[in-house]
Formats: sequence, C-alpha cells, structure tokens
Amino acid sequence: MDEMRVDFAVPDDVPTAPDIAPSPDDVSVPEQLQDLVIDSDDVAGFLHDLAVFSAASVSETVGLDVLCGITLSRRRRSATVAGSTHEARLIDEVQQAYGDGPCLEAMRSHTTVHVPDTSTEERWSEYCTVIAERGHLSALCVPLELDEGATAALNFFAPKAHVYDEETIRNCELYASQAERSLRLAVRIGVKQQHADDLQTAMQSRTVIDLACGIIMGQNRCSQDEAFKILTKASNGRNQKLRDVAEQLIKAVAEQAPVAHFEP
Repeated sequence: MDEMRVDFAVPDDVPTAPDIAPSPDDVSVPEQLQDLVIDSDDVAGFLHDLAVFSAASVSETVGLDVLCGITLSRRRRSATVAGSTHEARLIDEVQQAYGDGPCLEAMRSHTTVHVPDTSTEERWSEYCTVIAERGHLSALCVPLELDEGATAALNFFAPKAHVYDEETIRNCELYASQAERSLRLAVRIGVKQQHADDLQTAMQSRTVIDLACGIIMGQNRCSQDEAFKILTKASNGRNQKLRDVAEQLIKAVAEQAPVAHFEP
C-alpha cells in the first residue's frame, strides 16, 4: 500500500489570528469563557476565539507556544471548525484526510488521548509522522460532550516531546469541562438563531409567493387556490423553485414588461 502524504499550503494573503491575551487574574476562567460567548457574533466566531483563548491558556501553563484546534462531530460527521492559527487548523484537518488520529479517537472513546512524542508514536503512525516533521512533537486531545449526541475535542499541539505531565493533563481536562459548558451554550444560541433565520426566510418566501398569486389572480380573474396551482404548474414545468418563478413574475410586472397573461 502506497504511503499517504498530505501537503500543507497556507495562502500568503490569509490573515493570521489575532493575539488574545488571557484576562486579568481576578476574572475566573468560566467568566472569561462566558464573555467569549457574549462578545462573539456567531458560533463560528466563538469557536475561533475559544481556540485562541485555549491555546494562550495552555501555553502559559506549560511555558511553550501551544496550538489549539477544535474538532466537532455531529451525526457521525467530523470536521475541524476552528484553530488558534492557520497551522492549528491544518494539522487538525490532515487528521480528517487520514480518517483517524488522536482527536478522532478522543471523541469516539470519550476519553483524553495523550501522545507524548509524535516522532515515535506507533498509533496513527502516518499522521503522527507528518505533524512531527512539522515540529509538533506532543499532542493532547480532550473530548467535549455536547447536546443531542454531538461531541467535540480540544486538540493541543506542542513543539516539544513529553510536554504534558499528569498534572497538566488534569488541568486541561478541568479547563475542557468549563469550556464544554460555554460551547454548549454557544451552540444552543446558534441553533435558535438559525431557526429564527429560517423562519424569516420562509416568511419572505411566503410573501413573494402571495404577491405572485395576487398578480395571477388579477390577470386570470381566478381564485387564490387556482392562482397557486398555476404558479405551481409553472414551477414544475420550468424545473425551478416556486419562489424563483414568483420572483420572476413580480420582477416582470415591476419593470412593466409586456406580461398580459401568465402562462405555466
């Protein structure tokens, strides 16, 4: 079997992640995480800020520049959704290409996975060899339990081997349990916002369709039900969405196009 290789490429014009320093010591970690939720515009923004904040927190603990990637699994599909830097996203995403690795194992097993030295790790050897060659010699992947069967993982990569001792691992697990609550809250807010956006879109579509039906009723001197059937027949005949056909009709009338009678 040919060895699988994954090449990394970072576009020159892609902006780097902003530096986020930990908040003052008199503010607790849960409060800082709560502030991230409040200050973020959406879930994606929160996840990015969480990755940057997590990397900064662990870096301060171990005295090294640690990278953090966040992997999310929902409905049995996994994807890297955030990273403290572009490199963090890339070294996490390459794991998806191999289809297995420590962070995926952490989410499957719901237990923390520690790789003390990626250059000698026999588990996931191909993946670990790739990231070791890029200078990431330690990996620590801590699972997060979310709602509705979804799971995530905080994945920390360090430039030296044997960085994470037992005490550091316990501290990272404690931190993850605090981050888990904030992530769960952010996801819930995001779901509610998505529902609100879907409802608004549905209402806008309904308004467009109702306007189009009104035009057809005036042109054909028919009932609303008959107008809707005409519009639906046109949608099916043209293989277009009902809203698109309705928008075309409204636009034609608004531009005073010579539409004297709407035909399917």
